[in-house]
Amino acid sequence: MRTTKSNLLSILFLFILLFPVSAQSSKPSVTEDYRPVVVEMVERGDRAMKSYSPETAVKTGNEFSRIYFDVFESSGMEFTLGLKDKSLMEKIEFGFSQAINLSMEGKEKSVVNKVWNELKKDLYLTVERYPSDKKSTGFWGMVLQSFLILAREGAEAMLVVAALVAYLRRSGFSDKIYVIWQGVIWAVVASVVTAWLLTQAFHVSGESREAFEGITMLLAAAVLIYVSYWLFSKRDAEKWQAFIHKEMNKAISRGSLFALGLVAFLAVFREGAETILFYQALIASATGELMAVWTGMGLAVLGLALIYFLVRLASIRLPLKYFFSFTAVLLFVMAFIFTGKGLLELQVSGWISTTSLNGWPQASWLGLFPTLETLFGQLLVLVLVPLGWLYVRRSRKTSAVQV
Repeated sequence: MRTTKSNLLSILFLFILLFPVSAQSSKPSVTEDYRPVVVEMVERGDRAMKSYSPETAVKTGNEFSRIYFDVFESSGMEFTLGLKDKSLMEKIEFGFSQAINLSMEGKEKSVVNKVWNELKKDLYLTVERYPSDKKSTGFWGMVLQSFLILAREGAEAMLVVAALVAYLRRSGFSDKIYVIWQGVIWAVVASVVTAWLLTQAFHVSGESREAFEGITMLLAAAVLIYVSYWLFSKRDAEKWQAFIHKEMNKAISRGSLFALGLVAFLAVFREGAETILFYQALIASATGELMAVWTGMGLAVLGLALIYFLVRLASIRLPLKYFFSFTAVLLFVMAFIFTGKGLLELQVSGWISTTSLNGWPQASWLGLFPTLETLFGQLLVLVLVPLGWLYVRRSRKTSAVQV
């Protein structure tokens, strides 16, 4: 218990120590007044659609791309809207990916125009929902925004980290838990460095940043799937305790322990740099309310610590087989979500195409977006469930024969 508290406090201290270096190293452009930004985007988009034809498809697609990266993103609207309503921000992001890709593909003007009209409704909705004439957010309003940033972005990562730590503890490898915390610490450091590079060192273009985030999410999904199957294959540890203990030692020597550390690293790093950039935007707009930002951050850290200890408590009370199965399923669900969101980022960056599926639902919290590419990628992840189950079952039979 003392070691766990020490690890959590060390990571918190490291974050507080390194965060100001990144947050104060640049003053990102932010805006709380969405109206002029929306007006500019709508005017440019309407002009692009007025002159659109299959012959000017690439030109129109490039214009929609510039509207997204040079106006929506560069103005700081993406950041501040993400602080207040991430679901709406992701819906607008998805709308732009559709407009960009449909234009580039030279689709019929009526098809592109329908997508653009839906996107305009969402842009106008931001002005209606968050008018600029509102009074200052106030101390507790700023506390809430700060709390939501870290709590929202860190909850998934903390669930993964807590599950991995609990798994090693229940498996009798408490002395190996340090690898998980090393992955977390390195992820915090890497997040700060990445955020600084993205804003200061070489001002990476919006397209490259979105692609970088997408690749990171897909890599995290791949490692999560691997570790999920690895954990599931060990769920009968009570039944074959001696055999599993022997195999765990072999697995660790083969590098599976490194895979666990890598999962912890990617789970934190996936949102780490973006979280810091969100806080940069919040601090830039927190005139005279900096203490509120730190208060919200501290409350979020306490909330994440509570999640960690609840997962640990559950791991102690649940039977070993069910806990291992729960851990494997949790990581697999995370992989499913990361796959959808990662592919969406690559669509926004223009790395892959966007084939819209009209009438299909969107649930960004599950990584579900109505495009053929994102759903196909997630379908592949789901197909791995029966394949993985068959592989684990076959491996189990082989192991039983050898024993």
